[in-house]
Amino acid sequence: MPQIKSAIKRVKTATAAREANVAQTSAMRTAVKKFKAAQESGADNAQDLFKAATRSIDMAETKGLITKNKAGRDKSRLSALINK
Repeated sequence: MPQIKSAIKRVKTATAAREANVAQTSAMRTAVKKFKAAQESGADNAQDLFKAATRSIDMAETKGLITKNKAGRDKSRLSALINK
């Protein structure tokens, strides 16, 4: 554990940021999984879940959790699923 006051603060902020990042990443993955499950079962709300999944991917990209290329690749794969 750090002894210097600024280092103690840094540990706290790093922990808070890590928790926020984990929550955002988990929400993105959950949205994608919900869409894939709805698409496989042929649910009526697949289009709405597609919008939610792409929005969560875009938000994760904006916050720096995933790279621009990964966001584009993921959205492309989701749109390929919905166009089948």
